[in-house]
Amino acid sequence: MYEMKQTGWMELICGSMFSGKSEELIRRVRRAVFAKQSIAVFKPAIDNRYSEEAVVSHNGSSVIAKSITHSSKIFEHIDMETDLIAIDEVQFFDDEIVEVAQHLADSGYRVILAGLDQDFRGEPFGPMPQLMCLAEQVTKLQAVCSVCGSPASRTQRLIDERPAGYDDPIILVGASESYEPRCRHHHEVPGKKEAVPTPLDGGICE
Repeated sequence: MYEMKQTGWMELICGSMFSGKSEELIRRVRRAVFAKQSIAVFKPAIDNRYSEEAVVSHNGSSVIAKSITHSSKIFEHIDMETDLIAIDEVQFFDDEIVEVAQHLADSGYRVILAGLDQDFRGEPFGPMPQLMCLAEQVTKLQAVCSVCGSPASRTQRLIDERPAGYDDPIILVGASESYEPRCRHHHEVPGKKEAVPTPLDGGICE
């Protein structure tokens, strides 16, 4: 791993549900706390599955966090003494989160972001594509497919134990009773238009 010569950068942790994103964010925060750094942790107010005052992983690990309704509120809770800013479930924030994260990193803060890179449809989720492009470090985690045990990169939404349709709302915060990790081949989205393979005349090279 290269060494940062200047302070201020972005780290992005992404993947499907149950891939350990929040757990990895918590691990990095705890290391910073052990190093006696000043920490500020944030989460979107919409995510209240386990706690309104903490980032909580699916296995029960947690760290105290401030619940905010808009990304610009982050500036109200940090100062020049803050070393690290961690933001969980970043996909649920408004689009301004990209500009906010950029500004924080440019201002000298270490910024750790964690979130779903794909929505339940298997499509890019909110601001995640931009954040993945802008972050100095991107860690993509995988879960285990609940059907076959293969590496899972997608999140399966289930309504009454059946796959949710393509036209269902994108944001519906839930936990194990609403979602499962799935691999590419077992991810189901009824109503989603499938890509049609295009035949290559003459092969790849001619």
